[in-house]
Amino acid sequence: MQLNEPNEERDDEALDLASRLTDDHHQSLKLWLRMLSCTVKIENEIRSRLRAQFGITLPRFDLMAQLERHPEGLRMGELSKRMMVTGGNVTGITDQLEREGLVVRVPDPRDGRAFTVKLTPAGRRTFGRMAAVHEGWITELLQDMPGADKARLIELLSQMKGQLYARTEKNEEQR
Repeated sequence: MQLNEPNEERDDEALDLASRLTDDHHQSLKLWLRMLSCTVKIENEIRSRLRAQFGITLPRFDLMAQLERHPEGLRMGELSKRMMVTGGNVTGITDQLEREGLVVRVPDPRDGRAFTVKLTPAGRRTFGRMAAVHEGWITELLQDMPGADKARLIELLSQMKGQLYARTEKNEEQR
């Protein structure tokens, strides 16, 4: 049996943040870490599959997903806000997708300095193919969880989201 070097990480331990918890951890922290570890595990798998099958990064896929939901297009600042990344990151991703003919920048009629980004017809077709495969991957990754458990988890997370938004609004009002 060979011992691991101190700096060597095993993939399963690196992704499973919740495995480091003890019974002494506060329940809220435990919940947050468990949700985070599941998210990271799924995200890394999707990231890897997008790269292997389509030669695309997750941020590029995410930008196209935002535009697919808004056929009228989105301004660069709105894309940045929705994707929770800097404007520079959105510009770089948009530049790549534009070179590939998947998106187009259109001058914003309300503000001559701003641009609206839209999927091109080729971008819409390309994203449609990727989105269908992506949905299948998610279904596959979560197939071992019974439907009733998924429904309950969705319900509980919706409640949590509502409570978090309410708390944020209350805090903003107090400022």
